[in-house]
Amino acid sequence: MLRIASANVNGIRAAHRRGFGDWLATRGCDVIALQEVRAQASKLPDGAFGDFHVALETGTLPGRNGVAVLTRRPPVAVRTWSGAALLGAPDEALTSIPAEDRVPRARGLSRFVAEGRYLEVDLADAPVTIACLYLPKGGLPAHLQRPERMREAPDGGAKYARKMQFMDGFARYLTRTRRAAAAEGREFLLMGDLNIAHTRQDLAAWRRNQQTDGFLPEEREWLGQQLSPRTLVDVVRRLHPDEDGPYSWWSWLGQSFAKDAGWRIDYHLATPRLARSAVRAAVDREHEGTRLSDHSPVVVDYDWA
Repeated sequence: MLRIASANVNGIRAAHRRGFGDWLATRGCDVIALQEVRAQASKLPDGAFGDFHVALETGTLPGRNGVAVLTRRPPVAVRTWSGAALLGAPDEALTSIPAEDRVPRARGLSRFVAEGRYLEVDLADAPVTIACLYLPKGGLPAHLQRPERMREAPDGGAKYARKMQFMDGFARYLTRTRRAAAAEGREFLLMGDLNIAHTRQDLAAWRRNQQTDGFLPEEREWLGQQLSPRTLVDVVRRLHPDEDGPYSWWSWLGQSFAKDAGWRIDYHLATPRLARSAVRAAVDREHEGTRLSDHSPVVVDYDWA
């Protein structure tokens, strides 16, 4: 059995203050993909990754982004868009290693290579490639921007255009790297915060959010295009086909968490054979009564022999 989790920690230091270290030590995961680590190597808390080996891509933006994959054994290979990663064993300092990608970077992704948004590892104890992604949040297109309804100043659709550019390039890249894994006899699992709720089941207040970034028709269509019975399967939705949610993100504001008025934007997308091996999926809404982040870990058990 492989227990694999994805968690946007919204800052590794803040998450540890809320009990992330104890969750890490007691949840029994074999692999964990983290997004929004938000700390350069020198700023990581002591024991940031517990008893796991870690492959980390911090990016160069202080206090922003950053992705990591934690494993019980050192990964066979590590790949990033920047060509380098940090690798560490339990109780050892992180060291910088070359981490060249194996497939051509798709057009449109060059502007994102230094942002710490993507990391890929090959597991040592199973023929599986794990990819960790933090997809840009984006914004609204210019024609939907209403200053009186926005917390931030209108930007003429710049953040929206940036997200769409990323998604366009990443779709091509995802096909290439999934096929490269298959050519090496490996299953492929993409995990992360995709900042898109795919269907009405994935958003509690879908009626009033149809013109909200993260639930725009073009974003939902894009995510749907990445899924098929032959390519990638939404593992949690496969295990919970008729359920609203299970949601993985709730605003800190108001009563959205208490009322479970959330979004499902954190995913396990697996190649078909690996997806069929999934037997349980859960969202760890709290750990000992405390939220670890505005996101909650999505944990899946794969009965993988």
